[in-house]
Parts: sequence; structure tokens; C-alpha cells
Amino acid sequence: MNMQAIRKIAKRLDINTKRVKKLDLVRSIQVEEGNFGCFMTAEKGLCDQATCLWRTDCLKVPSKKTRTMN
Repeated sequence: MNMQAIRKIAKRLDINTKRVKKLDLVRSIQVEEGNFGCFMTAEKGLCDQATCLWRTDCLKVPSKKTRTMN
């Protein structure tokens, strides 16, 4: 999901989107929705959150840029 779509979801939930990295923004949305803030924490592609909106992005092989987001 691109940042514009993520920001739109965050704004709907009244989450600040200024100068927030994708990783942190998605985790904030997850928590606000009552879920675990676990975006990009799956180990070896294992995740039991089958209905998570972020699952596809989360389970992608992290790029060098994504790995440095933490």
C-alpha cells in the first residue's frame, strides 16, 4: 500500500501523519484499530494474523531501505 493511502487511513483515525515513517504509521494504525502493532516483525514469513490489512506488505521480503527503518 502506498503512503498516500496509508495517510488517508491514519487521518480517518486521527493519527498524526507528519514526518512519520511508513513502518511507524502502520503500527500506529494497527494499535488504534485494536490489533498488535506488529508490522514488519514476522519472523521467517510466519504470521497468524490472516485477516490483517497489512499482511501482503508485511510479509514481503524487506528491502535494504525497509530494514534500516527500525
